[in-house]
Amino acid sequence: MRVYNFSAGPAMLPLEVLERAKDELLDWQGGGMSVMEVSHRGKPFVECAASAEAALREVMSIPEGYKCLFLQGGAYGEFAAIPLNLSAAGQSVDFINTGDWSTKAIAEAKKYVTANVIADEKASNFSRVPAQGSYQVSKDAAYLHYTPNETIRGVEFDYVPETGGIPLIGDMSSTILSRPVDVSKFGLIFAGAQKNMGPSGLVVVIVREDLLGKARTECPSVWDFTQQAAADSMLNTPPTFSWYLLGLVLDWVKANGGLEGMAKRNKAKADALYGYIDGSGFYTNPVEKNARSWMNVPFLVANPELEKPFVSEAAKAGLTNLAGHRSVGGMRASIYNAMPLEGVQALIDFMKDFAAKNG
Repeated sequence: MRVYNFSAGPAMLPLEVLERAKDELLDWQGGGMSVMEVSHRGKPFVECAASAEAALREVMSIPEGYKCLFLQGGAYGEFAAIPLNLSAAGQSVDFINTGDWSTKAIAEAKKYVTANVIADEKASNFSRVPAQGSYQVSKDAAYLHYTPNETIRGVEFDYVPETGGIPLIGDMSSTILSRPVDVSKFGLIFAGAQKNMGPSGLVVVIVREDLLGKARTECPSVWDFTQQAAADSMLNTPPTFSWYLLGLVLDWVKANGGLEGMAKRNKAKADALYGYIDGSGFYTNPVEKNARSWMNVPFLVANPELEKPFVSEAAKAGLTNLAGHRSVGGMRASIYNAMPLEGVQALIDFMKDFAAKNG
């Protein structure tokens, strides 16, 4: 029986995508083998990869002058790869710290650069984002790094930071493909695939071409953006199955209204869930309203002893992976693109019943 999977990642995939992959698993394109078994150098997979890239460019309206890379190492790997590619030894990099993933990116970057945190929401317990214009971007910074959406705390920017010409780096692992984005505002966008793009094992990097050619000599070749761009992301064997599934997900996005369709779908889900939480008198959300995530919705009950029963009973009702991150507790519903509105409504109905029994 399929369940509604509220995991923060790896997350649920569209049923249509899974069914198509199932149909093609044993015999892909009439070759008598699965896509996992074909050579990444062979014409069929090279065309598959090129098709996925073309679909990504189309769906995201990626302008000319950007390279799309399909790499390994996850978003965490990019925390090191980006400073190694875009900064010189001893150079400073600006960061906005709005949560756990920003914090991890800062810690990793400190191995390679001087990390300058120009805005830090730790004092707010990461319950908000800094207002546009409330921080000063350094004129000599190699770039400004921020996390548009923090999955653990459910905090999301409602604007794109202005940088005064400094390259802007966005860790869009949990928001990519969820709504339209103006790629031209960014020097580089990166995203782990396992939330809105496909299965784990793949990280997508969209980098402006003028930022290539700057990798340090100590940068590993597999993370050298220039080398990977020259090799069409096949300097080494890429994560072929994840790349193939990304193509299927992009086909699904296009068939469901593109990013405008995803935005409408995602806003409706978030509005319904936050609307119920705010009016329930039983559940609360700790994030300031202008910074609430569309993708990750944490919520609390007044009595923490009810958290485990909530998660357990929800799982029995077919609503899985609702425990909050171990570092913050509570509950969290991740409602990425593949989560239908019916799944969110099923969660709301369960929450109502649980509140009636335990309120």
